[in-house]
Amino acid sequence: MLECVIFDMDGVVIDSEPFHYTVNKEIFKNLNIDVPDKKYVMFIGATNTAMWTYLKKEYKLPQDVKHLVKLEEDGVINYLKKNKERPIDGVLELLKSLSKKEIAIALASSSPPDYIYAVLKSFDIYDYFKEVVSGEWVKRSKPAPDIFLKTADLLSIDPKNCVVIEDSENGVNAAKAAGMKCIGYKNPNSGCQDLSNADAIVDSLKNFTVQRIEKLF
Repeated sequence: MLECVIFDMDGVVIDSEPFHYTVNKEIFKNLNIDVPDKKYVMFIGATNTAMWTYLKKEYKLPQDVKHLVKLEEDGVINYLKKNKERPIDGVLELLKSLSKKEIAIALASSSPPDYIYAVLKSFDIYDYFKEVVSGEWVKRSKPAPDIFLKTADLLSIDPKNCVVIEDSENGVNAAKAAGMKCIGYKNPNSGCQDLSNADAIVDSLKNFTVQRIEKLF
């Protein structure tokens, strides 16, 4: 039975991939490296640490990973301060519906905690989430199931009674590896993501109901 819905954040709660891309392209330029889009899209859904660990090794960057992660984090937070973003259509309504039915709501994002809190606070939706978990707090990044298993453990809910909403191949595979149901959201700004491992795939979260989620069980 449905006990909890776990939201990814980037590409599900906020349409952030376009400005993440812009921020990172500027960083790549300043570092004098050329990261093809085909390679960049592989990291959608993964932690910033995972991406920069790979890029540091691949391009022999002298900066340490923590410094590179901080560059990206500062860049996206500064973007949020200068630009007014809104939740993806349908997210707020779904949060309200789940809350009304007293179904636990959590957020499990690969992003750093400061950025997560900045987004949730700017949208005034932080209080909807019973648990908020950053990928920086677990050993392995998506597609490993660690972040979702940690979230379920914090909630004391069996993973099989959780549904994850994800927009990336890494995220979908992480949810399924955790033994959870998964809804793949086809966000056109998240690149060409293979969501075929999801239990259901949707093109929009607008008018997406709790009843449709419950039908997965």
